[in-house]
Amino acid sequence: MLTATFIHAPGVGYATEQKIWEQGILSWNEYIKLHETISIPENKKPFILSTVQNSIEALNANNHLYFANQLPSKEHWRAFSHFGKKGSIAYLDIETTGCGYYDDITVIGYYNGYDMKSYVKGINMNEFPYDISEAAMLVTFFGSGFDLPFLRRRFPSLKLNQLHIDLCFLMKRIGLTGGLKHIESILNIPRTPETDGLNGMDAVRLWREFQNGNDDALNLLLHYNKEDVINMELLLNFGIKKMQEILFEKYNI
Repeated sequence: MLTATFIHAPGVGYATEQKIWEQGILSWNEYIKLHETISIPENKKPFILSTVQNSIEALNANNHLYFANQLPSKEHWRAFSHFGKKGSIAYLDIETTGCGYYDDITVIGYYNGYDMKSYVKGINMNEFPYDISEAAMLVTFFGSGFDLPFLRRRFPSLKLNQLHIDLCFLMKRIGLTGGLKHIESILNIPRTPETDGLNGMDAVRLWREFQNGNDDALNLLLHYNKEDVINMELLLNFGIKKMQEILFEKYNI
């Protein structure tokens, strides 16, 4: 999907991109070959050509930051097939002491498609910035409004400027609204009996119980967070497939 994308070129909106597709131009290489004959405003052609050439160069160099900066944030999903491979993707979810500006992160869950790692306040959380630097693409559920602002406050030098797919908004585009667990239930994604029915307020409670000496509470909190993180992979695969079906059916990309 990425190599059929033109929306990141200056002056190109969805209408212009669709006009390019409707003329059978479904890849950057095809655009380079046929750019002189494509029926779009002449003043846009040089900018699109330059963007296409830069994009090919960036993709060959595996430069995820170029696409993170150039693509509209809602279209970062288009880069998934190139930069969302296991090992280079980071499914993230945090637990906190509350939702206020001065609340703190208690747990960070990080799954790269192979391995799950939990970072706990006061134990190993300072390892997170080093590990996340290896990721080319971040995946969250409403991370734009919650997880990433918290992480930037906790780690002021951490840029978190990778490609980012926010599943909350991706799901809305395919008609699924509500929280993570509500969408899981719609898609029949199960939870274990230990965590079924738990929510964010329970995560706050479990952390307080751990602080009061209950180690079992921390184990349950980590289990809860792990399921949040790992289930995102299922949601992402479903969402990417649906978004592709929409475009493939309409434009045969």
